[in-house]
Formats: sequence, C-alpha cells, structure tokens
Amino acid sequence: MSEVREPIKKSSIKKKEKIIKKGFELMCEKGYHNVNSVDIAKYSGVSTGCIYQYFPDKKAIFIEGSKIYLKDICFPMLEVFEWYSKNEMSVEELVSYILENSIQKQTLSYKAHQELMSMCYLDQDVAQIFNQNEIEVTSKIVKILKAKNCFKNNSKESIHLFIHIVNDFIYEKIYHKHSEYDYNNMYKETKKILVYLLKKEAL
Repeated sequence: MSEVREPIKKSSIKKKEKIIKKGFELMCEKGYHNVNSVDIAKYSGVSTGCIYQYFPDKKAIFIEGSKIYLKDICFPMLEVFEWYSKNEMSVEELVSYILENSIQKQTLSYKAHQELMSMCYLDQDVAQIFNQNEIEVTSKIVKILKAKNCFKNNSKESIHLFIHIVNDFIYEKIYHKHSEYDYNNMYKETKKILVYLLKKEAL
C-alpha cells in the first residue's frame, strides 16, 4: 500500500474532496459496516489505489465527511450569530432565523442520519469530532454575544443547551415526524425556550 499523501494539485484536491463526499454519502446510506474501500472507489468513480493514496482506511473518509457535515449544520448557525453581532435584530427574529436556516441545511436522508448518530455512539473518534465541534461552536457564540452590549453574561452552559435544543427540534421535525405532534406548536414552544436561554442572563 502506498504512503498516504496530501494532494497539492488542484485536480488532486478535487479528487480527494469527491472521495470524501461520495464515500461519506455511501457509508451513511448503506451503513458504515456494509461498505468497503472498493465500494467507495466505485461509487466515487476512482480506482481503489486512488483511495489509499489519500486515506489509510474508510474510517478516515467517514471522519472527514463528518467534519464537513458538522460545518454545514453548525457553522451556518454560527454565521447567523456573527451577522447578528453587527446588525440590529430582535432576539425573537434571531431565533426564528436560526431555526428556519437550520431546517434548510438538513439534507441527509433519515437512514443516513440514523447511521451517523449510531457511529457517534459506537466509535470514540467520531464521537470526539462531534464533541469538539460543539465545544468550539459554543465558545464562539458565547464570545459573540458577550461582545454585544446587551449580552454580557451568557454562560457556555446556556449556549450549549441552545445548540442542542435547535438540533433536537430539527431532527424531530425532519427525521422523526411523529404524527401525534403538532409541529407548528412545537416550533412556537421551542422558540420560546431558545429566546429565554438567550435573554435570561442579559443585562
């Protein structure tokens, strides 16, 4: 097996990015343990040797895919807070925008979502990626809010809960879809909780 290398050429970088995107997609849809490197190569339109040029194994591909997934889901929330720090917007409007934006960013199928969540419980390295991402995003949001005059005391614990509540509502509405619940009402209740978490320590 050839030594894993970091691509330099633009075409090689794009090839690696394609392997990550397609490999992560395939493992989420078919199940991590039901896919091997040959499957990923075929699905990505590259040779098996090409896979091993950039990755030691399929787990490395899954981890890189998880990082991109988290960036797509969590960083847009962070970007909304960054925009909020420089513009006038009520807390209620901010929360509505975050919820609506988060719903739009969820593009995984239910099966893929379940596989991703399962891997968080089964693999310590994957779980660490998710945990570290939460810590980093939480810290950045707290810093943004404290820089705004009316939000001096928001604790990292409150913001951590804020992120989880947003994600839990999105997962419930998009993936779980219980017929017993009125999701319009759940949206309103979720918004109330999120607004409270942002305002409760405001000066």
